[in-house]
Amino acid sequence: MRHWKSNLWSRLREMMDNRVYSFLGLATKAGKLISGDETCERAIKAGKARLVIVTEDASGNTRKKFMDMCSYRNIDIRCFGKKEKLGRHIGKSVRSVVAVIDGSFAERLLEMIDDHGKEYGGV
Repeated sequence: MRHWKSNLWSRLREMMDNRVYSFLGLATKAGKLISGDETCERAIKAGKARLVIVTEDASGNTRKKFMDMCSYRNIDIRCFGKKEKLGRHIGKSVRSVVAVIDGSFAERLLEMIDDHGKEYGGV
């Protein structure tokens, strides 16, 4: 009985992940998402980034660098997803960092990621 429950939770988590990834793809097509370490860093320093997403499998140095930058500039940041899957959904190669430069897209992504975490015991 436990086996089907764990399968159900993993399928549900995958569906929620795919919703976020699909929305990131939409933001890319709308020209509201930029990707890559240096490009995102420039957008943060220029005050254009509204939300920064660092993948869960990004290096510790990358996570710390962007956490510090966003904290200093009061920009929302979340850890979500995997590098390979993120890159695939935004039509790029492997990506560790993306920045959303539109307030409405950023707001909706924050809701989706935060709600996603709550469903799985997150805060």
